[in-house]
Amino acid sequence: MRVIVLGAGVIGVTTAHYLAEAGHEVVVVDRQAGPGLETSFANAGEISPGYASPWAGPGVPLKAIKWLLMHHGPLLLRPKLDPRMWVWIAGMLRNCTSARYAINKARMVRVAEYSRDCLQALRAETGIAYDERSQGTLQLFRTEKQVAGAASDIAVLKQFGVPYELLDPDGCIAAEPALLPVRDRIAGGLRLPGDETGDCAMFTDRLAARCRAAGVRFLFETTIERIVGGSGAIAGVETSAGRLTADAYVVALGSYSPLLLRDIGISIPVYPIKGYSLTLPIVDAAAAPVSTVMDETYKIAITRLGDRIRVGGTAEVSGYNLTLNDRRRATLAHSVGDLFPSGGDLDRSTFWCGLRPMTPDGPPLLGPTRYGNLYLNTGHGTLGWTMACGSGRIVADLVTGRPTNIDVGDLGVDRRPRR
Repeated sequence: MRVIVLGAGVIGVTTAHYLAEAGHEVVVVDRQAGPGLETSFANAGEISPGYASPWAGPGVPLKAIKWLLMHHGPLLLRPKLDPRMWVWIAGMLRNCTSARYAINKARMVRVAEYSRDCLQALRAETGIAYDERSQGTLQLFRTEKQVAGAASDIAVLKQFGVPYELLDPDGCIAAEPALLPVRDRIAGGLRLPGDETGDCAMFTDRLAARCRAAGVRFLFETTIERIVGGSGAIAGVETSAGRLTADAYVVALGSYSPLLLRDIGISIPVYPIKGYSLTLPIVDAAAAPVSTVMDETYKIAITRLGDRIRVGGTAEVSGYNLTLNDRRRATLAHSVGDLFPSGGDLDRSTFWCGLRPMTPDGPPLLGPTRYGNLYLNTGHGTLGWTMACGSGRIVADLVTGRPTNIDVGDLGVDRRPRR
C-alpha cells in the first residue's frame, strides 16, 4: 500500500520505519525543515518503561495545589478561556482514583516495555547510535514521605515483573557516585535497572536517514492544511504542496493532532502540556550523572547524553504557547545545581521548550478510527521517546493487517476504564 504519515517527530519516523519494513510505499509530511525538530528535539532523554505512570493518580489534586504554590514547583497553570483546557483538566481529575490509576499505569507499562524491546531489536539490527546508555534510572527521594509513597508504584512493578531496587542513601551513591557530596539531601531512591537513555533527536534524524535509504519519501517544509474526509474513508490530505493521496493515513502530529482531526468529526482528548529542558556541557565527568536521576521533589530528570547533561521537566498548562519562561529555567537550574553542582556549565546551557501531547488518563491513542483508512499514533505525553518504537510497530502492524504482539484493544480513542 501507499501510506502517508503526518508528522516527522520520533513517533512519525518510527512508524515510517516499520511501515517501510513491512513493504509499503511511505510518504512522511512535516512543516519543519527536518525530522525531530519539535517535541522530539530536546526532551529529557529517558527511555523509562518502569517509570511509565499516568499523571492522574490518588492524591494528585492536593499535590497539584502544593506544586502550584512552590517556588520551584513542577506545575504551572495559566488559565485560559479555552473549553478544551477545562475539559482536559476535568478528565484528568476523574482519573485520580486508585482503581483508574492502576488500570492506566498497567496500559502504559505494557506499551513501554514492548517499545523498549522493539528499540533494542532495532539497535541490534541496524547498529544505530544516539548517545545511548543502558544503565537505568534512579528516582531520587529527598524525604522519607517520598520513600514511603513509592509502595504503590512498586506494587505495579512487581505485577508486571519489572526489575527494581529500593535503595538507601548509600545505595543511591553506589548507583550515581557524583551524588556523594550531597548525601545529606538524599532519603533513598527507587532504581529501575532496565531503563535506558539516549538523544531522541539524534535517533530520529539517523532513523529518518535510514528510512530515506529504504525508499521513504519525506516532504519537509510542507504545511498540512486539512484532512479530506470521504464516505467512510479519507480521500486525501491538503497541503501547501497540493493534495496528497494514499491507501492509508497515520496521524502522528503530537499536540496538533486534535486540531486537524476535529475538522473531520473526530474528537480526541489530547491537550498540549509544555515541558522545558536545559542542555549543558559536561565540565567534570566524575561530577556528572552516570545515567538518569529523577529528582522526585521537582519532577525533573537529569540525564547524561554523551558529553552533555540534559535537564528536563516541569509541566505548564498554557495551551499552544511556546514562549520560554525564565521561571521554568530557574527551576531546572536549581535541581541540577543542587544535585550535581560541579558536573556541567550552566552558563553555557541552552534553554528549550516543547508541547507534550497529553491524554487525561495517561496512555497514548493507538489504532484505527471510524474512517477505515485513518490511524492514530498520538497522545504519548512525556513518554513519546519511551514508547516510540513500540507504538510505531503497533500502528504499522494494524495498517498492514497483521496481529499485534501485545493487546492494544484498550488503547483506542473509544477506550473505557476497566472495572
